[in-house]
Amino acid sequence: MPQHLTVGHLLRQLQDLDPMLPIRLAVNPDWPFAHCVATEVVVRDGKAFIVDDGQEDYLPPSVRNALSWS
Repeated sequence: MPQHLTVGHLLRQLQDLDPMLPIRLAVNPDWPFAHCVATEVVVRDGKAFIVDDGQEDYLPPSVRNALSWS
């Protein structure tokens, strides 16, 4: 996985998933919350910005373990 994710890399990772599967962002290992993703993507200055739509809850322990954030 590249250090800087591209649209192509993200599409390849998501292509085999259920299209109805909700998406959440895991944001910070020191404050492990799940954040919702807004429905808009803003493209400016040669970059795509995926918009945070608010905090949902703590990350489940299984996700923290998979990310080595425990």
